[in-house]
Amino acid sequence: MMTVFEPLFILLFLATVATLLTAAVAALRGERPRALRILRRLAIGAAVYFAAVLLVAFLSIPPVHHIGEPMCSDDWCITVVNATHTPSGSTQSWNVTLRISSRAKRVEQRENGAAVYLTDSLRRRFDPDPAEASVPLDVRVGPGESLDAMRRFDLPADAAGVELVFTHEGGFPIGAFIIGENQLFHKASIVRLD
Repeated sequence: MMTVFEPLFILLFLATVATLLTAAVAALRGERPRALRILRRLAIGAAVYFAAVLLVAFLSIPPVHHIGEPMCSDDWCITVVNATHTPSGSTQSWNVTLRISSRAKRVEQRENGAAVYLTDSLRRRFDPDPAEASVPLDVRVGPGESLDAMRRFDLPADAAGVELVFTHEGGFPIGAFIIGENQLFHKASIVRLD
């Protein structure tokens, strides 16, 4: 879901470009002290903004979701529909059904870099078995469509407090520059499974 900070980031980005152009014009006109004042103010504003990004990232608590509750990014959604685990001696396997859906009315949706993994109470990370991933998480979904993607995870028998983490990996981390979307100090969206 879009927050007020996403349009604020776009507005501040455009203001930064305009400010840099203004400073460049002032420098080309020989108004070097004015250009330096403009750049100094821009640097102070950027430092305050990034301090706010880091402070919010440090103080925020990652959202905790439950099975059946959709996690949406604009009109693209992913939902943990079902999660079952099977103990087997020194290991346990988790089979997770993820529903990828679109709330859009006219266009196809996809979420580049979408990824899931499991963690336990000891903060160990367990990636899905790549051989079991028949449907990629960044598959295109048509308007109002949905499809299921299965993921299998193998964990040690002592893993407890299992949670699924939904995040984005790879690509340019634009969320690191938006207030409330920086995951520097915590995991992304979490679904409790255990």
